[in-house]
Amino acid sequence: MVEIKVYDGGNVTSKEVDSDAFGGKVLGRTLKDAVVMYESNMRQGTVRAKTRSQVRGPNKKLWRQKHTGRARMGTTKSPIWRGGGRIHPPEPRDHTYAMPKKMRRAALRNAIFTKFRDGEVGVASGWPADKPSTKTAHAVLNGLGMGRSATVVTSDLDRNLVKSLRNVPLVDVCTVDDLNARQVLLRRYLVLTPAAYEAVEKKFATGAPASGRKES
Repeated sequence: MVEIKVYDGGNVTSKEVDSDAFGGKVLGRTLKDAVVMYESNMRQGTVRAKTRSQVRGPNKKLWRQKHTGRARMGTTKSPIWRGGGRIHPPEPRDHTYAMPKKMRRAALRNAIFTKFRDGEVGVASGWPADKPSTKTAHAVLNGLGMGRSATVVTSDLDRNLVKSLRNVPLVDVCTVDDLNARQVLLRRYLVLTPAAYEAVEKKFATGAPASGRKES
C-alpha cells in the first residue's frame, strides 16, 4: 500500500491505494522500448544533405593535372572542399514504427505503477470551470506540491484546463485515452482529476475489464 495526495477545496489529505494493482515490478526494458518508439515517431525525418552531383556549380577542372605544384583537383563540388557535396549524406526517411498493442498497454500500466510506487501521484479537484484561469489551476498544483513538473490527466477533454495550463512550463494536460508511457514518465508527477483517477483504476488496475478503445 502507498499513499497519494488528495487536494479538495484547498485541503490536502492522504489516501492509501494498492500500487501492486498496476504491477509488481518495474519493467525497465518494456518502458525503454515504449519511450524510444514514441520519441522515434515524433521525428520528422526531413534532414537532407547534397551529394557532389546535387551541388550547384561548374564542372570545369580548376587547373591542369600535372606540373603545377598543387594537388590534382577536378571540381569545387568535391567533398574535400568547403561547400562541396557530402559522402553518403542523410536522406529523408520515415522513423515511425509500432510496438504490439499489448506491449504498449503493458508499458503504460507499468509507468503508472512507478508513479504510484514512488508516491508521485495526486488527485485534485477545484480546477477552473467557467473560464480559463492559470492562477487557479496552478494553485491546485502548488497545493499538492507538484507544480514544477506534472502531467495533468482528465477523463474527457477540458478546454478550460488546457488553456489554463498551456503556458506553464513543464506542465502538460491530456485525457486518459491519450495517455501513454512516454507522457507519464516525461514529467515527475502525475495529477489526476477524480473522474480520471476512477477511469485509470478501472482501465489499468488488475482485474479491470479491457477497454475496447484504441490505444495511443
